Amino acid sequence: MSENNNNQTEELDMNRLMQIRREKLAELQKEGKDPYQITKFNRTNTAGEIKANYEKFEEKDVTVAGRIIAKRIMGKASFCTIQDSDGKIQSYVSINDLGEESYKAFKSYDIGDIIGITGFVFKTRTEEISVHAKEVTLLSKSLRPLPEKFHGLKDVDLRYRQRYVDLIMNPEVKETFIKRTQIINEIRNILNEKGYLEVETPILNTISGGATARPFITHHNTLDIDMYLRIATELNLKRLIVGGYDKVYEIGRIFRNEGMDIRHNPEFTSIEFYSAYQDYHDMMDITEEIFQRCSMKVCGTTKITYQGTEIELGGKWKRISMIDSIKEVTGVDFNTINTDEEAVALAKERNIEIPNGKETRGNVISLFFDEYVEKTLVQPTFIYDYPIEISPLAKKCKEDPRLTQRFEAFIGGREYGNAFSELNDPIDQYERFKEEIRARENGDDEAGMMDEDFINALEYGLPPTGGEGIGIDRLVMLLTDSASIRDVLLFPTMKPLN
Repeated sequence: MSENNNNQTEELDMNRLMQIRREKLAELQKEGKDPYQITKFNRTNTAGEIKANYEKFEEKDVTVAGRIIAKRIMGKASFCTIQDSDGKIQSYVSINDLGEESYKAFKSYDIGDIIGITGFVFKTRTEEISVHAKEVTLLSKSLRPLPEKFHGLKDVDLRYRQRYVDLIMNPEVKETFIKRTQIINEIRNILNEKGYLEVETPILNTISGGATARPFITHHNTLDIDMYLRIATELNLKRLIVGGYDKVYEIGRIFRNEGMDIRHNPEFTSIEFYSAYQDYHDMMDITEEIFQRCSMKVCGTTKITYQGTEIELGGKWKRISMIDSIKEVTGVDFNTINTDEEAVALAKERNIEIPNGKETRGNVISLFFDEYVEKTLVQPTFIYDYPIEISPLAKKCKEDPRLTQRFEAFIGGREYGNAFSELNDPIDQYERFKEEIRARENGDDEAGMMDEDFINALEYGLPPTGGEGIGIDRLVMLLTDSASIRDVLLFPTMKPLN
């Protein structure tokens, strides 16, 4: 039989099963037993609580509720297993306890239906902790059958599209998202302990700024202006440092209209934090603490395995300048290459393609790093002192003004955090914004825009400030050993099937 015929047969079978369930619902409604009319159910305990504390609950009455995921009908007595938010528990159901009418109703319930069970806790002859049902209540009718072989389904696309079914059939997936919440809470704990204030800044902005990225554009009808979904929270957070807050942070959604792959989703979550009177070296210290404490929180250790590679997050991380890292891997020392022409010629020798408008020494340094170094950074490493061309918001290095006081944190060949000693010179910042505008006019739609109000803020005075952004999703991927960003987003962006 062809695959098309198989699909048609499956669709017919599904339609028939759904029709049977709708008929059952109609009969219940006709009898005045519509489960959708129930507004509340007084559950006393969860499956996890009972199974973890059996001695406390033995022979005691409880009321549990959950979705039927298994059922064995054996004449006048049956077993079913329900699944709630923190586990599964079996129930023994008999005609003697429920009565003939209620037991008949129970037997008609389908896999996927949500029920409530009141009864006492006991162990079966096989030592399985169970609830001996005295009363069973149908709380919600499942009109669509659960996929019988959803566990281990190769079509992960369906799991991402129907996360609700994925969570039902693969409850271990819940653990990833529980850990995600624990990680976010631990980051909050760390920053709150250090005196940071959590704030909220606009998602809709009249200017796209704070990062190098292509924005999403929308239109505000009343104001009749185009607006941009934020690509970073940076500029508004630094405005607050100008305003007198010493330490601020925001955890929030960021939107970038760029490519999608296992590391990138158009919307993602980041944390950005800024501290007055600190610099990028202080940000390195707090980065180590965040990763180490989050790892201890959800993994119980700082020695983790990510996609088969052992990584040690503990201790002091390696710190090396971008130029020295290139020299370490390739032998090329950009400290001896001082002109754009020399750098471009070297790139051509190595067959490194330089985008139009990027023919400068700084951009070539960045291209060399991307080509040769990044993939080698398996153990946690801070790469610091980035070329000014790729760091429009970072303070210049005193020793070499062609470089900036910026670092990125790399683990497993991927970038996890980006930090600066923040540029607080309004004149310098204005000139760098102008460079961004020139790049934009030359076709770089990821270049930033002129933000006159941010310059205005800097002119009031921004104290020396250290700031950083960390991708929450990538951190969760690392600490849950998840290969794709879609595995750590409850609802990743998907192309519509139609």
